[in-house]
Amino acid sequence: MNTQYTITELAREFDVTPRAIRFYEDQGLLSPSREGSSGLRRVYSGRDRTRLKLTLRGKRLGFTLSEIRGLLDLYESPTDTVPQLHAFLDTVTRHREVLERQLEDLNATLEDLAQYEAQARALLESGAREPQGLVSDARST
Repeated sequence: MNTQYTITELAREFDVTPRAIRFYEDQGLLSPSREGSSGLRRVYSGRDRTRLKLTLRGKRLGFTLSEIRGLLDLYESPTDTVPQLHAFLDTVTRHREVLERQLEDLNATLEDLAQYEAQARALLESGAREPQGLVSDARST
């Protein structure tokens, strides 16, 4: 069975705008056929639906459109799966490393904020009118 989808159906299913789907088409990630007397009506195949699903998943994981395109093309190539798995693993590893560095930065920032918050609460509890040192410390970082 050759299932076909309209842009509206895909947009609704994946909670994206038709404009986003057209953008992914312009980027070479989707390739719908055209129907109608003017050839303007897009008709998406099951392959396009799968590629859209994987594209959106890749975006959620932080992959660039270029990386997603490369992975989709590898996925669809009729060659051995070992190079595909290596390419996928390399991409995933790079993104995991970036996210781990970002997480370290976020944790350091959260620790700083917790210290400033604790200092501010302590000053309020002690009845201090002006938070001495707190504002100047925050400005110097």
